[in-house]
Amino acid sequence: MKEFKIAMLGMVDGNGHPYSWSAMFNGYNKEEMEKCPFPVIPRYLEKEPAESFGVRGAKITHVWCDDPEDAKKVAAAALIPNVVEKPEDVIGEVDAVIVATDKGWEHVWRCKPFIDAGLPIFIDKPLADNVDDLNQFIKWYKAGHRIMSSSSLRYTKEYIPYMISTHELGELRYINMTMPKSWERYGIHALEPVFCITGPGYVSVRNTGSENNNILHLKHKDGIDVNLAVIYDCAGSPLKIMGTKGSVSVPSADSYYSFHKQLDVFVEYLETDVRPYPFEETIELMMIIIAGIRSREEGGREVTLDEIRRELVL
Repeated sequence: MKEFKIAMLGMVDGNGHPYSWSAMFNGYNKEEMEKCPFPVIPRYLEKEPAESFGVRGAKITHVWCDDPEDAKKVAAAALIPNVVEKPEDVIGEVDAVIVATDKGWEHVWRCKPFIDAGLPIFIDKPLADNVDDLNQFIKWYKAGHRIMSSSSLRYTKEYIPYMISTHELGELRYINMTMPKSWERYGIHALEPVFCITGPGYVSVRNTGSENNNILHLKHKDGIDVNLAVIYDCAGSPLKIMGTKGSVSVPSADSYYSFHKQLDVFVEYLETDVRPYPFEETIELMMIIIAGIRSREEGGREVTLDEIRRELVL
C-alpha cells in the first residue's frame, strides 16, 4: 500500500494542532515536545502507548507555519523532515495537505493554491463562517475537488453509541451541549456531535447571547430542541440527551482518540476516494454556524436555515 505524504500547513493563536496532529502521524521527540507552547499537548501525548502513534499509510513529511520559527519547532517535536518557506512549496512534493487552522474566514485563501493544484485537503473546523466563503467551497466541491472538514467530536467514542441509535431513549425531545471559547471557532465542537445524533434537518437558530457568551436555541424538523452554550471561559459539561422514554448524560475524556480517528478517516478517504459522510452535512453545519452569528449580530433574531439556503449556490 502506498504511504501518503501529507503537508501540515498553518498555525494560529490558541491552536496547537500542528504539534499534536503531526505527532499522531509521526511519533514525537519528548524533549522537543516539552517546548510546545500548549502544555496540555505533551501531557496527553505522554499518556498514550508507543503503539498508538502512527496513522496507517501516511506520514507528515512537510510543515509550514505562519511564523517560520514555529515551523522549525513543530518539525523538531514531531519528527517532520521538511520545513518549507511558503505553503505553496509543498505542491508537487506531497499527496495531500492539512490546513490546521480554525479561523473559518481564512480558509478560502489558505486552500486555494492546493485546490488549484488538485490536492486533497483536510481543513480544520469550521470550514467556513460566512456565506461567501461557504459558496466558494460548495463550488469547489461541485467541481470535484476532494475537501473534507469536521470537528474531532464527530468521533468521540463515548458519543458514538448515541450516533448509532437512541432507540432506548424514545423520541428525542431535548439535547444540551456546552463548549468553551468562541462560537466562530469552537461552536462546531458543540454542534457537530449533536448533529450526528439528530441527523440533518435543522429549521432555525436563535442566539440570544453575546460575543463571549453565546446561548443558542436550535430547532429540528423532528421536534427536537437543542441548546448550545459556547461561553468563552467555561469548563464545559457532559452532553445531555433527553427523550420520551429516558435520558442520559454522557461525559467525554479521550480527546486523543477522537483526533486520531479523525485523521485516520481522512487517510482512508485518500485511499478509497469514498466520502466518510456526505459533504451536504458539512454544508448544513456551516449554515447553522452562519445563522448563529447572524442571529447574535441582529439582537437574537430567529434565523431560519431556509434564509441562509437561499443565499447559497446549491
